[in-house]
Amino acid sequence: MEIIRTVLGDIAPDDLGITLVHEHILCDFIGADKVSKERYDRKEVFRLMLPYLSEIYRSGVRGFVDCTPAYLGRDTQLLADLSKASGIRILTNTGLYKEPFLPKYAFEHSVDQIADTWAHEIKEGIDGTPIKAGFIKIAVNPGEIIPIQQKIVRAAALCSLSTGAIIACHTGEGVAAMHLLRILENEGVNPNRLIIVHCDAVEDLTYHLEAAHRGAWVEYDALSEQNAGRTLKLLDVMIKKGYEGNILISQDAGWYNVGEERGGNIRNYVYLVRDFVNLLSERGFCRDIKDKLLVSNPARAFKMA
Repeated sequence: MEIIRTVLGDIAPDDLGITLVHEHILCDFIGADKVSKERYDRKEVFRLMLPYLSEIYRSGVRGFVDCTPAYLGRDTQLLADLSKASGIRILTNTGLYKEPFLPKYAFEHSVDQIADTWAHEIKEGIDGTPIKAGFIKIAVNPGEIIPIQQKIVRAAALCSLSTGAIIACHTGEGVAAMHLLRILENEGVNPNRLIIVHCDAVEDLTYHLEAAHRGAWVEYDALSEQNAGRTLKLLDVMIKKGYEGNILISQDAGWYNVGEERGGNIRNYVYLVRDFVNLLSERGFCRDIKDKLLVSNPARAFKMA
C-alpha cells in the first residue's frame, strides 16, 4: 500500500491533486541556538497566511509541501491548523538544514542516531504530537560537500531506506549535486528518492540532464513572473530529452518572516496555477505534460510504501 503522509494523516497518492512541491509558510533565520516558537504569535501567522492558502484552494491546488525544516521555523501545529482551515493537504518534513541552522545534536550524535530521530518523526510523530513528517529535508554547501553536511546526507540516506520517504536537498550547485548523488548511491539509495532542490539555479544544463538520467528529481522551484521565460526554456530542454517524468516545479514562495513586522514581504502562491499554466499552453505543452508537472509527478515523488 502506498500513501502520502500529510500533517492531518495519510492519504492515497491519487488524492493529492494539484500540488505545489516547494513553498514555505513561516521561516525564522535567527539561528539554531535562538530559534523558538516564542518569537512569534501563532494566531497572527495563522490569520495572515490562511488567505494565501484559501486563494490557491480556489484555484484548484490541493497539495502543498512546506519545506521549512526544524531549527529554521518548522511549526507543525500551525501547519495542521492551516490545513484544517483551508482544505489544503500540507506535508511537513524531518531532517536538518546547514550551519548556522544546525543544533548541537547534529555534531554530537552518530549518523545512525540522527537517522533514528528522523525516522521517529516520520513513523511516530513530531515533538510528542501525532503529526508526522512526510519527507526528509536537508541541505548541502556549494562545491564538494563538507564533512558535517556529508553526515547529514548519510543520515538522510539511512532514514529514507528505513521509511521510504523521499529526500529533498537544498542544492542549487552542480558539483554539490553530483557529490550528493554519489554519497546517496554509495549508501544504497535509489536516485528516484532524491529531489535536487533549486536546480534552476544551476547554469550548466549538463548537470540537469545527468541528474535526470540517473533517476533523480530535478526541481525548478524559483518560478515567478520575472523568470518564467527561463523556466520555460529549462522545461523545453528537459522534456525534449524525454525527462518530463523527472521534473517538479514550484515557486519557493510565502512566507511569514519571523522578526519582521507582520511577517515582512510575503509572496503569494498563486502565480503557477493562475498564470504559468497558461504560458505552458501557449508554448505548446500538452495537457498530459501539465498533469505530470502538477499532479502525477508530485504524487510519485512524495508517496511512501
